[in-house]
Amino acid sequence: MSATLDYAGLVRDLQAQYAAIPPGEPVRLAKRTSNLFRTRTSDTVPRLDVTGFDGVLSVDPERRTADVLGMTTYEHLVDALLPYGFMPLVVPELKTITLGGAVAGVGIESTSFRSGFPHESVLEMDVLTGDGRVVTASPTNEHAELFRAFPNSYGTLGYALRLRIDLEQVHPYVELHHHRFEDADAFADAVASAVAQRTYAGSAVDFLDGTVFGPREMYLSVGSWAQRVPAVSDYTGNRIYYRSIQAKAVDHLRVRDYLWRWDTDWFWCSRALQVQKPWVRPLVPKRFLRSDVYWKVIGFERRHQWKARLDARLGRPAQEPVVQDVEVPVQRLPEFLEFFHREIRISPVWVCPMRARAGSPSWTLFDIDHDVTWTNVGFWSAVDLPPGQVEGFHNRRIEEKVAELGGHKSLYSTAFYPEEEFWATYNGEGYHLVKKDYDPDGRLLDLYEKTVRRR
Repeated sequence: MSATLDYAGLVRDLQAQYAAIPPGEPVRLAKRTSNLFRTRTSDTVPRLDVTGFDGVLSVDPERRTADVLGMTTYEHLVDALLPYGFMPLVVPELKTITLGGAVAGVGIESTSFRSGFPHESVLEMDVLTGDGRVVTASPTNEHAELFRAFPNSYGTLGYALRLRIDLEQVHPYVELHHHRFEDADAFADAVASAVAQRTYAGSAVDFLDGTVFGPREMYLSVGSWAQRVPAVSDYTGNRIYYRSIQAKAVDHLRVRDYLWRWDTDWFWCSRALQVQKPWVRPLVPKRFLRSDVYWKVIGFERRHQWKARLDARLGRPAQEPVVQDVEVPVQRLPEFLEFFHREIRISPVWVCPMRARAGSPSWTLFDIDHDVTWTNVGFWSAVDLPPGQVEGFHNRRIEEKVAELGGHKSLYSTAFYPEEEFWATYNGEGYHLVKKDYDPDGRLLDLYEKTVRRR
């Protein structure tokens, strides 16, 4: 255990904070960062200070496991593990996503086709429940029902304080091959083949994702571990990673730079802040080219609506934020892309294949078919609203299309499901049984209140 982290003391302090909140009052966390795209309608409740829960308690190189505090950002986690020659099985793409957040909210990345989701590498976790207890939940102990219901619960059943996770050994470099496609069916077939065969066009498939720039411009990016490379690229400054996909067939990155290849530009969302312009970018210090900095700027605009008011004065149409990650079976990906290009018209979009990890249990709120290769499609922008329409118009159409294709969507962003449909989609019956056991007084919001009503 780290000499600088007193986990038992942190837990005692947190429980004292909880006890100081009057009975019946709701409970929330005070966090320095958030990667949620939901804005709350009310924000006046007492908050638990969990800032101390950021750090790695121990690493066991022989068992390839680590004990990690729940509010540890993946940036801190990766930096702690790489000197040992390890990384988490799945590293979500933005540096300030926390381990506990990725487990409670379901994360993905380019190893998800072989390693599943962050919650599938968790061996056990300590959870502060809604009734104030701290319990250790594992797949086989008396709190197994909480363990299985935690993924996709978004902090409505409790907060992960410590997690023991499996690790993967790393190599120094990642070699990338970007394969272009002009047909969505061929693109989907290539995704399915790469997942099934674990090789593609002569390369080992250790990492796999895709970028769709338009109906006739799609790229499948195959990453392979490498011990030596002729040279490495650097996309942490003036060069932009997603543009390199169109320009380079082969590329090489240090493992840390590969893991954070999307963070410097928040995928491509930094363009909305003008920092991709050639005359602006060199003026921005490197330390500000980070997703959490952009998030603060976007948060300021959401609070004050300066741009929205200016657009209204200039007669521009109102816009709806369309910030979503959805999952559809790989065979239905061409249908979804055809709908998306026709109706929504955001570009680029991210495609990330995923399968449940071998041997993974069923998850109460995220029970996907283990025999299916899924494709996550991520899109993050704003779309003009037709005259007379209000926010939710485009997002609701996406929800309906995803359901039609047998898919589902992540709940980190806005959701517009009617309540009955929501609970049918996210196993309301199973959820409420666990909620009753671990938060009987409802001191934490329920899942619908938090993710749809945004309380």
